[in-house]
Amino acid sequence: MRLVLNSRLKENTMTKILITGATGQLGQLVLDALSAKAVPVETIAVLVRRQEAAAELQAKGYDVRLGDYSDADNLEAAFAGLDRLLFISSPEIGQRVPQHLNVIKAAKSAGVSFIAYTSLLKADTSKIGFAPEHIATEEALAASGLDYCLLRNAWYTENYLMALPQILEMGQHFGAAGDAKFAPATRADLAQAAAEVLVSAGHEGKIYELAGDDAFTYPEYASTIGELAGKDIAYVDMPEAAYQQALESAGVPGLMASLLANADVAAKEGSLFDDRKGLSKLIGRPTTSLETVLKEALNQ
Repeated sequence: MRLVLNSRLKENTMTKILITGATGQLGQLVLDALSAKAVPVETIAVLVRRQEAAAELQAKGYDVRLGDYSDADNLEAAFAGLDRLLFISSPEIGQRVPQHLNVIKAAKSAGVSFIAYTSLLKADTSKIGFAPEHIATEEALAASGLDYCLLRNAWYTENYLMALPQILEMGQHFGAAGDAKFAPATRADLAQAAAEVLVSAGHEGKIYELAGDDAFTYPEYASTIGELAGKDIAYVDMPEAAYQQALESAGVPGLMASLLANADVAAKEGSLFDDRKGLSKLIGRPTTSLETVLKEALNQ
């Protein structure tokens, strides 16, 4: 039985939605956000790649579908009976375009009426190495004839926490961004935005640039850590190649180290900054601040 998801959707519309990547960090938070909105669990389907990952979600009452972005035929079966789809981008960098084309093709064949896709902040102008795969996906959605919405997500605030132990130990934060501005957002805030788009009407054809309200430079980031931790933290700016080498020395795989170093340089052109407050407008509250995230991380 289909149930009305939200009174803001067309009256008497029976809607079933699916969350891809439901066992991932963002996907799980989207499920939490839908629960907070009192969306009936029986109206929510989830896509997982392996049966062993399905047990917990099945126990909670979700309609679990098995599917892999690399298997178009399997995806079409998994998408049967759906109305709205949250399409979380693949984690497999370099394989995203063929995988994403499979998702779009399968969704259209299965009769899905609306797709919300998690893209990249300013994807159409971004100089970041991740951008081309997102642009190709956006273009494929535009050509598909389906109704869709682009959730152009900023860098996750949590990404900046990965090096926090080393920053505290060394008293230094390394990067290649100079005085570039960053406006990241937490996964939870971005998940809430995705949930809002899924359960309310009027998002067809919309492009949302979803960045945090509070921007900072790396020197300001280092200073904030220092203030909260009670110690001096300096920002050390490096050339792109040297920063990439430093990341590789710290154990970051070569391709990812190259992309991260490139992202710092691209940030100088504004690729990771946006001050239009699209995210806070969509979720109806200020976004979670960097200071809040850092305080929580330092207290753990």
